[in-house]
Amino acid sequence: MLIGVLVGIDFGAAAFAESTVSQKAREQLKLAEDPAVTVHGFPFLTQAIGGEYDHISMQAAGVAVGTLKDVELSAELRQVNAPLSDLIGGNVKSVTIGKLEGKATIKASDIAKVPPLNKFKDLKIEPASEDYVKNGKGSDEPADTKPRDDDATTGSSAGIRMSVKADVAGSQTEVICYAIIKVSGTSIQIAPERMELGNDEGTVSVPSAVRNALLPNFKATIDTGDLPFKVTPTSVQVKTGAVTVGGTADNVKFGDMAGSSGGA
Repeated sequence: MLIGVLVGIDFGAAAFAESTVSQKAREQLKLAEDPAVTVHGFPFLTQAIGGEYDHISMQAAGVAVGTLKDVELSAELRQVNAPLSDLIGGNVKSVTIGKLEGKATIKASDIAKVPPLNKFKDLKIEPASEDYVKNGKGSDEPADTKPRDDDATTGSSAGIRMSVKADVAGSQTEVICYAIIKVSGTSIQIAPERMELGNDEGTVSVPSAVRNALLPNFKATIDTGDLPFKVTPTSVQVKTGAVTVGGTADNVKFGDMAGSSGGA
């Protein structure tokens, strides 16, 4: 019975701390809703009394960042120093984070609004190996094999397959562009490499005149400088329907996590 009571108290205290951090994170990051916050490790009270937390997770969805309107944010906060008195009083601005691992997932619906990609309709995104992007047939991946999410890798660059609907020779046609997406400072850049036209029977090569006219329209830059968490992207990953950028930062104060634009 006593053990059950103590466990209940511990979980109750953890829930209070998570709620406090969540509310303050919403205010600090200018979010529309409280993010989900999880304090890892048991017992919680041992961490709280010492003011040291090994690992705290935070997730928020539907975040508006500049022209992007539906960004998903996640952060892993490690080596967190948060005195119990500050948590009880709701004063978390001076809380320090030894290491912060942040990720932002940008959906295809937002990327489709970035010029010049906003010229097209129905943008779809899938992963592709960088070798297949650059070489197509003759690479180690069959040309008729659709990319899969398990092709996705995490690094400073990645392959991306973008398909759109465009007016080609007076009719709506699926245009497929294979490109390299890479991190560059506080932005990610899309550099188109190859192009195909799709139909019910598969894909066909693109006449050079059409390719030369369309390929520059897939060259785009997505500014991530306003993303919260004060993390400069160092990695990019492509999965079906979205691109995720991530990075790390050391010795961050909770009060300094917001980006310059914020959210809602």
